[in-house]
Amino acid sequence: LDARNTIRGNVLLLGVDSVTNANLAALLEEHKRLTKFDRGAVMTVVYKDGLRRMRTGNEVMIVMESTTRRLLYHQRLAHQDKERKFDVPLDIFLANRNVAVCHGLLDPQIAVCSPAALPLFADNFDFLSRDDFLRGVLINEDILNSRIYVAKLGREEYAMRVNNWQSYHLVSLDVINRWLYPMVPDMVIGEFRQQYKHFRNNIYRHRNVRLSRSCELDGDLVLGEESEISDGAYLQRSVVGRGCRIGRNCRIVNSFLMDGAIVGDDTELSHCVLGQDVKVGNGCIISPGTVLGEGVQIPDQMVVPRSLLLQANEPPVDEWSTPAQKISDRAYTIPASQKDVSYSDEENDGLGQPALTQPIVIAPLPLRYSASLYETSDEESDGSSVSPAPNDENIFLSEVIETLEHGLSNRTDQEYLMLEINSSRYAYNMALHEVNYYVVKAILQIMLQQDGVGKNTVGTLRQLLTYFGKVFRHYIRDWDAMLNCLKAFEDMCLASETLRTRIVPLVHYLYEEDMIDEEVINEWYDSLEDRAFKSLLSKLVQWLQESGEEDE
Repeated sequence: LDARNTIRGNVLLLGVDSVTNANLAALLEEHKRLTKFDRGAVMTVVYKDGLRRMRTGNEVMIVMESTTRRLLYHQRLAHQDKERKFDVPLDIFLANRNVAVCHGLLDPQIAVCSPAALPLFADNFDFLSRDDFLRGVLINEDILNSRIYVAKLGREEYAMRVNNWQSYHLVSLDVINRWLYPMVPDMVIGEFRQQYKHFRNNIYRHRNVRLSRSCELDGDLVLGEESEISDGAYLQRSVVGRGCRIGRNCRIVNSFLMDGAIVGDDTELSHCVLGQDVKVGNGCIISPGTVLGEGVQIPDQMVVPRSLLLQANEPPVDEWSTPAQKISDRAYTIPASQKDVSYSDEENDGLGQPALTQPIVIAPLPLRYSASLYETSDEESDGSSVSPAPNDENIFLSEVIETLEHGLSNRTDQEYLMLEINSSRYAYNMALHEVNYYVVKAILQIMLQQDGVGKNTVGTLRQLLTYFGKVFRHYIRDWDAMLNCLKAFEDMCLASETLRTRIVPLVHYLYEEDMIDEEVINEWYDSLEDRAFKSLLSKLVQWLQESGEEDE
């Protein structure tokens, strides 16, 4: 482009994986005004405030001059590790009076370039990426007489780079939850007509979808053209592509199905990706973090372990790669190259950024999605229906639910479950009474997701506590913990009519199993403020008092 003199003015430079609804024209005008005051301004890089408590691999730490927003230092943060310190040259602080250090900014790969940026790229063959360009200009700023400036997007503007499955998952859910408006499914127009309709709870359905009457769509869903959902299927927070077929009694949560994917009867998908024309048999369990490549076929009754990357054909073997594992005739693991791993370790040493040859690793995906972390300001949020960003309590609850669900499906040793719960507790600085409360709440939420819970609520809880009994008794073992337990029941009754109508037999069951003491039930009952709810429990409390008098 530079040799042909194709570009003669300021241009917007976006990565093909950049997603934004920001006003790019305003960014371009701002850069034009900047170049009038500083003819050495070759680029304005655009950043966005980062996600809280989560890394997507696109975070950076920068140092800039506060008044002019001139970039002084740039470092990409590691995807998995959390740095505790940064090595910033002392000269930066000595040479500049007002310095701002910004940590954890998101880099959506958006920039505005001056015409002078193209010759710099052309003359420096070692500039293989935009990061190389930034580093080279910052190091040779005086020699090149070139400077880079920073622009931060507003809170109401969305920008993200989709370059791994974790960011793909987050952005997909943000689109469904309309944070990228007008880039939402129901704005897609084809054949002069609207292709998708937007229903309650952010369910988007193509006009040509076949749904069984008994299937359950639980929110945050996109159902593509000619997709078919069979009897008893349950779908939540997922995207179903064109021509997909979902079998009877399937459970699909936080998953992405590309065009033509087929899922058999009684199959469970959780936090996974199914490529084009993938076929999953009957009674299968696809564990979280798994990616099934195009054309992969999983036979009936197979359990696919966590975080596997599978392809349909057997990969070639070389001296640098570990042998691929055969899962089925049309499913092989993708091996990680030992050479790539060792090289990437050397290149990463002290740089805080991944090497280009580093093998793909599927980062953990959030089990529960409350709302995008691109939240609006307080003024904008008044009168709107947008949910607040998830806090530590909600994140902790989601991790406890994920731990217990995974343990239940795989019959994991309960000691290991308690270890994971305690690890999450310390990670989010949760008090003991909060842990007691959320463990019980997590068990109740899992209970409400079980089949037949409305007809046999107590039996469903009994069945769960047969497995979770050790976990339950570990946390609910004294007076205060029992009150925390009953408080969780009380709060869950506000959100679930099933629990509210069956609260008496549920509490009675806990009492009969010596999980809750009579005195604790009485104290909890006396503290209730909801008169209607309190009246439901009055006969149970009366029975407890009478039985206690008879024992005396």
